[in-house]
Amino acid sequence: LPRADVQIDETGLHGYLADRTVLVTGAGGSIGAELCEQLARLRPFRLVLVDISEYNLYRLEQRLREGRAEGGIECCIADVRDTAIMDGLFRQHQPDVVLHAAAYKHVPLMERYPAEAFRNNTLATVGLLRLCERHGAERFVFVSTDKAVAPASVMGATKRLAEWYVRTATSSVERTIVRFGNVFGSRGSVVPFFERRLAEGAHVPVTHPD
Repeated sequence: LPRADVQIDETGLHGYLADRTVLVTGAGGSIGAELCEQLARLRPFRLVLVDISEYNLYRLEQRLREGRAEGGIECCIADVRDTAIMDGLFRQHQPDVVLHAAAYKHVPLMERYPAEAFRNNTLATVGLLRLCERHGAERFVFVSTDKAVAPASVMGATKRLAEWYVRTATSSVERTIVRFGNVFGSRGSVVPFFERRLAEGAHVPVTHPD
């Protein structure tokens, strides 16, 4: 892409994370797994990987072990919607930093299952921030989507609601919201669909004239 690389202060991040525990939800997903690989190189005291997918978590753990990731790595199969289970994980690991990347992101499917989108994308986010407050976490990073900008879909609306809560809640936790667009190489992105259509010489269904 025609854009400059972002220069990351890895020394400063390593210094910040060296004695901290970082918990990542949706750790086995496309964005979560990449975050975990970069975090592992920064060597936090402990990296707690949370995902509902046994297979995704297994694959991520193998990648991190093969990469000789240093520091403690804990893999936890858990559903972020289950407050009791997540409360137990927070009590056990006492995370200092929480990166919340777990979400439903497939736009057409979420149109058909709006209640599930709301439970997973909105309510689970609210619950996690409350757990951060209850257990004394320092920072909560919420991974959102560009579809939360003037949302025209259920998925975007559920993420926008979650953003609103994270941004406006009265909280002792430092909060950050980041928005991703369609990520090349990620599962569920529209990019592979466009690539297949182009390879077939078929119409690419983009609705915006630009």
